[in-house]
Amino acid sequence: MAATASEPRDTDAFPTALQRRSLITVAAAQVLGGAGLAAGVTVGALLAQEMLQTSSLAGLPAALFTLGSAGAAFLVGRISHRRGRRTGLVWGYAAGAAGGAGVVAAAALDSIGLFFAALLVYGAGTATNLQARYAGADLAPPHRRGRAISTVLVATTLGAVAGPNLTEATQPLGRVVGAPALAGPFVLAAAAYGLAALVLWVFLRPDPLLHARNIALTPAGAGAAEAASPAPEPAPARFNPGVVLGGGAMVLTQLVMLAIMTMTPIHMQAHGHDLGATGLVIAVHIAFMYLPSPLTGVLVDRIGRKPVLVASGVTLLAAGLVAAAAPVASVAVLATALALLGLGWNFGLLAGTAMVTDAAAVATRARTQGAVDVGVALAGASGGMLSGVVVAAAGFPALSVGGGVLALAIVPLAARRARHRSD
Repeated sequence: MAATASEPRDTDAFPTALQRRSLITVAAAQVLGGAGLAAGVTVGALLAQEMLQTSSLAGLPAALFTLGSAGAAFLVGRISHRRGRRTGLVWGYAAGAAGGAGVVAAAALDSIGLFFAALLVYGAGTATNLQARYAGADLAPPHRRGRAISTVLVATTLGAVAGPNLTEATQPLGRVVGAPALAGPFVLAAAAYGLAALVLWVFLRPDPLLHARNIALTPAGAGAAEAASPAPEPAPARFNPGVVLGGGAMVLTQLVMLAIMTMTPIHMQAHGHDLGATGLVIAVHIAFMYLPSPLTGVLVDRIGRKPVLVASGVTLLAAGLVAAAAPVASVAVLATALALLGLGWNFGLLAGTAMVTDAAAVATRARTQGAVDVGVALAGASGGMLSGVVVAAAGFPALSVGGGVLALAIVPLAARRARHRSD
C-alpha cells in the first residue's frame, strides 16, 4: 500500500502508545515461545528413535505436532474471535506447555501412546507462535501493519536461535525428572510456553483485538478506517478476494518451502556432505526466513502487498532453479538456493498476513485468520510428506523446479487482482 499524503496519522482511532505496548508484550512472549518451539523440535526425532527403537518412524513427531498445530490454529482463531486475542493466545501457549510436559511424562513412563498424544497437544505452541503475528497488527494502522508483523517475526527468531543452542545444556533436566536426557529440552519447552502464556495474560491489556473492535464502532474509528482504506466493507471471508489471495499465497509458499527444505538434507547426505555442511545450509535458510523481516515490512507498507507477493513467487522460482542446477559438490550454491527459498517465504508470509488483515472485517478477523493458518499448517505438512515421494520418483532437481513453478502461480493471481483493485 503506497504511502500517500492522505494516509491516516496517529489518532485516537490508531492509538500509538497502546499499539507499541501491545507489540512489546507480544514480542517478549514470542522470544519465549520461539525457544519453546525450537528446543522441542530439535530433539523430537531423536527422542522418538530412542523410545521406538527404530529410525523408520523418526519423522513421526514432526508430523504429529504439525497436525496438532493445524487443529490448534482453528481453535485459537475461534477462541480469539469469541474471547479476544489475549485469551486465545494464552490458551494456545498453555496447551503447548501441557504438551511439552506430557512428552516428558511419556518419556519417563516409556509410554508410546502418551508420547503421541502429547506431541499432538504440543503442536498448539507452534500454531500460537504463528498466530501471534496477527496480534502485532491488531491496533496498527494499515500503512504500518507490515512493520508491526515483522517485529513479531524477528522476536520469534531470537528464541528460535537460542532454543537449539540450549539443547545440550537442558539435557540434565530430563534426568532430574526421571526421564531420558533427550526429554530435557521438552522441560525447557514446557517452561518457555508457560512463561509466554503468563506474560500475555498479565501484560496484554487491554486486549488489542477487542480494543480494535471497539474503536471500529466509534465515529472516529470508522472515519479513520475509511480514510486508510477507501474500499467498501469487506465481504464475508469465504468470498473475500483479499483473504483468498493473501491466504492462498501463504499456503503456496509454505508448501513449496517445506517440500524443498525437507529434502535438502537428504539430497546433501546422498552426495556425501557431512552434518556440518548440512547444518550450515539449513542455518542460512532459517536466517533468511526471518532476518529480512524488518526490510520486508517496510516494503509491504511502502510499495504494497501485491508487488511483494509477486516478488515472493519470482524469488521462490529462482530458488528452485538454483537448487536444481546446483553442482552436487557445491555447498555455497545450495546455500544460495536455500537463502532464496527462505527469502521468498518471508516475502509471502508478511505480504499475505498484511493482506488478510486488511481484507478481513474486524468483527470476524480472528476467526478468518485462524482458518487461514489451518490451511498454512496443512500445506506445510503436505509439502513435507509429499516431498519424499517426489524425490523418490523423479529426484531432487525435479522437486525443486516443480516447487518453483508452482510458487510462480502467485504472480498471475496477484496481477489479476490488481486489475480489479489497486493498492
